[in-house]
Amino acid sequence: MLKLGFGLADLACTRFAFSPLWEVIASVRVLKSPGEHPLHRPWVAEVRPRLDASGLDWGMLADLVPVPTRAIPAFVCPPPVTTSPDLEVELATMRSTPPGDVEVRGDSPRLAVLRENPEAGLERLADVIRGYWAITLAPYWPRIRALLEGDVLHRARQLAEGGADRLLNDLDPAVRWEDDTLFVAHLYVSAIRELGGRGLLLVPSAFVWPRLFSVTTPPWQPTLRYSPRGIATLWERRATEVPEPLAAVLGRSRALLLAELEVPASTTQLSGRTGMSMGGVSQHLTALRDAGLVSAHRSGRYVLYARSEAGETLLTAARPRA
Repeated sequence: MLKLGFGLADLACTRFAFSPLWEVIASVRVLKSPGEHPLHRPWVAEVRPRLDASGLDWGMLADLVPVPTRAIPAFVCPPPVTTSPDLEVELATMRSTPPGDVEVRGDSPRLAVLRENPEAGLERLADVIRGYWAITLAPYWPRIRALLEGDVLHRARQLAEGGADRLLNDLDPAVRWEDDTLFVAHLYVSAIRELGGRGLLLVPSAFVWPRLFSVTTPPWQPTLRYSPRGIATLWERRATEVPEPLAAVLGRSRALLLAELEVPASTTQLSGRTGMSMGGVSQHLTALRDAGLVSAHRSGRYVLYARSEAGETLLTAARPRA
């Protein structure tokens, strides 16, 4: 059991943040041990073949994330210092880790550069993470981020309506708030930590399920990474419905393609699902991309299209409200 002691200043400094870099690390756990993460099987089934076909050597990253995961070196994914950093901001923080704080366990030869030349090793690791992100997570990020943002909005409403007691007691079944202490049923940590006025950083994470992860070592703000609400629906495929108001603005074909992109897909896949010609799909996707409504991501021989955040917002706004 991990016990986090709060003072008045800690409640005032408690905040939320997203972390693309942490999602990279947590998703590696899933790819290395997919049988333990059945919720993410649809994602694994899509990205594993692409990752294998890409030729990316991600062994360095894989070796830093052991399975079973008792602990992950803190320098690999430091808690974010801003609410919504992009991946490059977090990689810059990682690359600035002092050499003395780059601690690598085990004898993996792929991690030798981190032991012998931490600065060069961190640059190499950042390059590997960029490549891994582009193939496995970037096409899905708008969808994942929408889930995380929805969770934070819900938690903010809980805080406004019921204070810290309601917020923290509803965070996760393994978390309990009582007498100014947050009790966390942790698999591998048994300790008492006073937050000391630094507050608690709450990071909803798609790939952390079904566990909780924590950071309580200086110099970072104490952090708790937890599963967001609605995580079970993340990879669900719904019957494609084209909102009529959106079709009236974009045209039915483009509105249909935007609605079909619940998960990233290639031109060939979209052609097969919609009955449009390959040339027609390509033409419409180009127009949607030029308008900022979809993004394109190359994965080996394929180009995958995904809804952008603007596309997600537009589609959500056009759907009828219950």
